[in-house]
Amino acid sequence: MESGAVYRETTEPEATAPRRRPFGCTLRHLQGWRLPAKVVQAIFSFVAVLCEEIVDDCITCSGLYFFEFVSCSAFLLSLLILCVYCTDLYESLGETKVQKL
Repeated sequence: MESGAVYRETTEPEATAPRRRPFGCTLRHLQGWRLPAKVVQAIFSFVAVLCEEIVDDCITCSGLYFFEFVSCSAFLLSLLILCVYCTDLYESLGETKVQKL
């Protein structure tokens, strides 16, 4: 016991933490044409929000308010989709929860 024969190295090596990318960015889940399509969708919805904000005066504004709601919602949802699919949040949530989302 004095020589330390009781204490041996473990049979399993210590697990190392997986190497993470900066900010968890990955393009693994948006491959091919899907990534450019989502980026173009975000750009177009942002341009729609900007075009709506340019209008200074309107006679009947109900249609303009509806367009503002739809374009702003589309922009925010497309950013959410990009954030979920292009970060580690996809693995954190799991595929079934992302599909429900």
